[in-house]
Amino acid sequence: MKALRDPSIRPSAAAGPAGSIAEKAGAGLAWLVAAILLAMLPLIFKTDSAVAVMCIIGISVVFALSYNMLLGQTGLLSFGHAIFFGLGGFCTIHVMNAVAASHVPVPLVVIPLVGGLGGLFFGVIFGSLASKRGGTIFAMISFGLGELASSAAPILNKFFGGETGVTTDRSALYAPFGINFGPQIQVYYLIAGWCLISAAAMYFLTRTPLGQIMRAVRENPERIEFIGCSARQVRFVAFVLAAFFAGVAGALAAINFEIMTVSNVGGNQSAMVVLMTYIGGIGYFVGPILGAILITLMQILLSDITAGWQMYLGILFVVVVMYAPGGLAALFSPQVMVSRGWNSPLRALLVIPLLLAALGGMLLIELGYQVGLKSSEGPIRVLFGISINSSSWLPWCLAIAPVIAGFFGLRQGNLAADNRTAAARRPVELPHG
Repeated sequence: MKALRDPSIRPSAAAGPAGSIAEKAGAGLAWLVAAILLAMLPLIFKTDSAVAVMCIIGISVVFALSYNMLLGQTGLLSFGHAIFFGLGGFCTIHVMNAVAASHVPVPLVVIPLVGGLGGLFFGVIFGSLASKRGGTIFAMISFGLGELASSAAPILNKFFGGETGVTTDRSALYAPFGINFGPQIQVYYLIAGWCLISAAAMYFLTRTPLGQIMRAVRENPERIEFIGCSARQVRFVAFVLAAFFAGVAGALAAINFEIMTVSNVGGNQSAMVVLMTYIGGIGYFVGPILGAILITLMQILLSDITAGWQMYLGILFVVVVMYAPGGLAALFSPQVMVSRGWNSPLRALLVIPLLLAALGGMLLIELGYQVGLKSSEGPIRVLFGISINSSSWLPWCLAIAPVIAGFFGLRQGNLAADNRTAAARRPVELPHG
């Protein structure tokens, strides 16, 4: 289980060179499949809106993976990671404008490095202060730094652009081979390439001795001092590296949206990356990727359906914390499914009452929003093409009934599955004589 949770632990190392070669071949094949998938996605989802959504997902993946270097790899809970995302994006925008004005032949492909270096620069400054302590003190220091940056942003108008932000034109830069990154599909492949490179670099970093030391600092920082390593220096290096990749994500956001505002360094951006990483699973490398995909789709798609999408996001976070503290990646790992008996057909049937309770809960939320925040629009709520009258008692009964039935079915199904699993594990007594 530990080997699955943390890629820095290599169980095949004990198997000798053959196991190591097989492990490296498997990792290389996985990255090759990922590259092919990224190249094929625009051929599957061809609409402009789908390409735009995939661009945002790529940016979120890099941002979430950079944050997981702090939380998942080093055990540092940060509430100000958006500082480096936003500052990297602002540095990128200013450099893009300067390059376009001076007509320097710098292609847009290398511009994300500017955001990374900007994040690295500010990571060194803030990391020298924040990395002195770990645990709760580090979290509070990062929160204070985040509030400091978001408060100073409206004051420094020349750099942050005030309330309107700073804009740019990515097509004004040097366009080799006629590729000016005006069409969104060209921007997608730029973001996909940098997403793959950044993810691969962060993954292989976990396989290095530095990655193992970072994990050791997460588990027991006091013991690290006894082997001659400084926990503070390790936290500082992790902080700076995470800031670099967050700056790359900010640069990709600046290229994609062609604008950066004060909100990009605010607390909402920091809170969102915490949700992405934790919901996906901090103990798995693929966890932040799953979280970034899910949260981004909820932000974009669910917000078009209902104004209460943030309520669903909050409920999802509470459910993950209560019933799947390891995140979605841990929830669907083979080891967890076998240990908890979720691979049995009886457990699979629990999806039915779960969906029933979710459907009733969704209807309750929508009715509540219609009665409360949207009362000025009248009692009628159109949900999936169906008009629902929130002033009538019938929709409320239809919402409460599946919730009760779903929770009752989950409880009874869990009890039956637990009894069946216990009976299967009970040792068979052989007759005497």
